[in-house]
Amino acid sequence: VQLVESVGGSVQAGGSLRLSCAASGVSYSTYCMGWFRQGPGKELEGVATIESDGSTSYADSVKGRFTISQDNAKNALYLQMNSLKPEDSGMYYCARARVTWSARQALDLMTRANSYWGQGTQVTVSS
Repeated sequence: VQLVESVGGSVQAGGSLRLSCAASGVSYSTYCMGWFRQGPGKELEGVATIESDGSTSYADSVKGRFTISQDNAKNALYLQMNSLKPEDSGMYYCARARVTWSARQALDLMTRANSYWGQGTQVTVSS
């Protein structure tokens, strides 16, 4: 399984970015996919996850601003980020679970040990 994130970018606070992730080596699956991030000096945290049926879960810090979606036919995952804040800056990772979880469980439980991960893409939000 290979996950490749699109190039992130730099925006000013209040701006928007859309990340995409292309998955290869995996067909339609019942496993969750998600976006995770790690800011400077911070721990890795779950941003948003999505089940194969489209059920989603979001970190409280991004609810109402970020939207996760997927295109199963294209094996693609997306993250639309609006109203960006400087604290949203960090390395963003696309991941696919290797364990069956709900979207809510996956947000908390997905780690490098139990999921496939992309290389990450940098998002920088300036104030």
